[in-house]
Amino acid sequence: MGIFLFLNIALSFRFEKRILGAVFRITEYSLHSQIKNWYSILGDEVEVKVDDYIVDIMRGNILIEIQTRNFSAIKKKLVNLLVSRKVRLVYPIAKLKWILCKSSQGEIIRKRRSPKKGHLFDIFNELVYVADLFNQGNFSFEVLFIEEEEIRCNDGKGSWRRKGISIKDRKLLEVFNQVLFNSRKDFLKFLPTDLENPFTNRILARKLGISVRVARRMTYSLRKMNILAITKNKKRELFFKIRNNV
Repeated sequence: MGIFLFLNIALSFRFEKRILGAVFRITEYSLHSQIKNWYSILGDEVEVKVDDYIVDIMRGNILIEIQTRNFSAIKKKLVNLLVSRKVRLVYPIAKLKWILCKSSQGEIIRKRRSPKKGHLFDIFNELVYVADLFNQGNFSFEVLFIEEEEIRCNDGKGSWRRKGISIKDRKLLEVFNQVLFNSRKDFLKFLPTDLENPFTNRILARKLGISVRVARRMTYSLRKMNILAITKNKKRELFFKIRNNV
């Protein structure tokens, strides 16, 4: 069991180094500024300089940052701001998405509804980068379920996955609802009450009706929050339990 546990921890460490050390090209779409405008209320300060950073919104003693993707790009900023302040990270998930395709000349070719619907479990695709921040009592996280329009152009400059089609802009159409995570304890709601103890990623995936890949990202994030602990490894599969001090 020892060698398998060592290998799994080593693989987890490499995964951690890879995701925390990733480098991304950031493009700010209209979606960011539109969410900022929607989220702001009377009395908020917008685009405020705090220490060495520009913060999206300051609401009393809370700093609010809006990030539409790539949490790794904002990790350092969050860490530094959390030293002495309360910080909330706001993240949109497209519950409904429209794809508007344009030619390279800007003419509208077609508009269609994306078959993909965002789910709350999608947060773990990004939370793997910042999950450890929940161990500080001054960090919170809010999800906005939105209707979004994605504007694409067949200019040959986009991802090979989209066959060269570029994403030119993302726009906010509507906000349906919000889900706030004030502390790491709020993430316990993801774990079924009848979950075996200990349990594996496969067991969790089956209970929740999600893929094993998503379950792995969830358990990775919950371990970083000190909600879960590894109890053993059997046949190269990790077993987890919920910590007593959550």
